[in-house]
Amino acid sequence: MHRVLVDEEHWISEERFLHALRFCTLLPGPEAQQLATYVGWLMHGTAGALLAGLLFVLPGFVAILILSILYLTAGHLTVVTGLFFGLKAAILAIVVDAVIRIGRRSLRHPALVAIAVAAFVAIFAFRVPFPWIVAASAVLGLGVAKGEERSGEPLFALRSSLLPDDATPPLRPSLHTTALTVITWIGIWWLPIGALALLLGAGHVLVTLGVFFSQTAVVTFGGAYAVLAYVAQRAVDGFGWLRPGEMVDGLAMAETTPGPLIMVLQFVGFLAAARFAPGGSSIALGIAGSLVTVWATFAPSFLFVLAGAPYAEWLRGRRRLDAALRGITAAVVGVVLNLAVWFSIHVLFSETTLWTTGPLRLELPKPGTLDPAALTLAILAGIATFRLRIGMLATLAGAGFVGLLWKLIS
Repeated sequence: MHRVLVDEEHWISEERFLHALRFCTLLPGPEAQQLATYVGWLMHGTAGALLAGLLFVLPGFVAILILSILYLTAGHLTVVTGLFFGLKAAILAIVVDAVIRIGRRSLRHPALVAIAVAAFVAIFAFRVPFPWIVAASAVLGLGVAKGEERSGEPLFALRSSLLPDDATPPLRPSLHTTALTVITWIGIWWLPIGALALLLGAGHVLVTLGVFFSQTAVVTFGGAYAVLAYVAQRAVDGFGWLRPGEMVDGLAMAETTPGPLIMVLQFVGFLAAARFAPGGSSIALGIAGSLVTVWATFAPSFLFVLAGAPYAEWLRGRRRLDAALRGITAAVVGVVLNLAVWFSIHVLFSETTLWTTGPLRLELPKPGTLDPAALTLAILAGIATFRLRIGMLATLAGAGFVGLLWKLIS
């Protein structure tokens, strides 16, 4: 987006793009789609926001829906299982690469490294819910900033990036207009879910999906990998909608299709609904589950952007806001590391065991269930990603092809 919007088309300036990006990283939910929505709002108001935000999602929705139907109806075929076998191994390298990239950009001070380590231990070893980790990391980030103020020495750079192009900030937005926007979009967001509850009952899987992904949309910070870590914990261990390996399959789908990575949630909603369908209506209910999941995931983004963007334009850089954000970003590194470990265990080993003592809860692999083929593919994908610097799509394509060959000859 930066290359096209700023460098090629010159639709917005560098300062305005960074301004929008900083605000969107403060928001829960899918920041890439929110950034597209924000830029659309900057250029053409509410109509531009709706057009940009919806078209950002539409191609990925269609692609994931087709693949989800194929997965449900033909997932047992050798071609499909072989492709996903290879893709899952390559996903490990991609997630590890994400941990390294986010860590290099975010952990520029020992205090932030400590927050990342604490977040990893909390979610991996003690199963602390992700929203509590976010809240604690924000408080810790503020504590680091206060320590900086007392010592007079910068612990980490706090720079203002919420600056408009002109020197004079715009007027403070009208509270009446903001309230009207909030009420309107809360109604748009919850009206379909409420209608489903009235028609089908509060315990129906579609209503559960709507409520769960609505909650997810407001408590997950840090991009798609952090959202996926939270959803994997709840969808697999809590609701039992999917098996652990299927979460990796969904991520493989999202990585290899157009659109934001967050579309993996659509796959979760599809399978969750399809498996609760009576008789032969699994595909129809799965499609309904996809629609509800996508609605609950992205409708809040329009609320956050359309209500908050005018204030983001009005605000200058706020040191405490920036400090809280940096604390959250550091915690996200630990959460994504947990995701990498979780994927590694379930891709490379066929069985795990849960070891508990007091509050400690560790899911550990059974050494005798290591899959040598998966390990080999994961190592090859790691070499392609880190040593040969082969692009993500080429690595995924190669891994999928090798996985297919392996299933055909084995």
